[in-house]
Amino acid sequence: MDIKYLHFITIPEKKIMDGIIRLHEKIFGDAQSIQQMEDKSELLIHVAIDGTKVVGYKIGYKLSNVKFYSWLGGVDEFYRNHGVASKLMEKQHQYVKEKGYKIIQTKTKNKWRNMLVLNIKNGFDVIGTYTDENGEPKIILEKRLYRK
Repeated sequence: MDIKYLHFITIPEKKIMDGIIRLHEKIFGDAQSIQQMEDKSELLIHVAIDGTKVVGYKIGYKLSNVKFYSWLGGVDEFYRNHGVASKLMEKQHQYVKEKGYKIIQTKTKNKWRNMLVLNIKNGFDVIGTYTDENGEPKIILEKRLYRK
């Protein structure tokens, strides 16, 4: 595997965006949430590409001057357990830390255990839970980004 990691601060070119949408639909069943990207403040997209295929992505945006929200992400099932999600997370956190954010927040569901464990292993703390509009419990996690 020769995976390249790219980042975008605007919506990427059509070919890459189509790859993100296809992968999101494959993992989550629809791409409705992806279509809300244009409404997000200071959008940041990290993408893992093998050749010309999008094999992973991590999308986030500004919540406040100090807090960044890690919103959507996923890795193609054939590329899982090879460090792709960890590398995307590392690159996202490095970028937002350099931009002066102090906290990164994310939300997940108990059914996505791999993402929950990855977040906890990477310094996130559970700060709360709530029930979403579909009646499913969601877990809110935050990580403090300390500047060196």
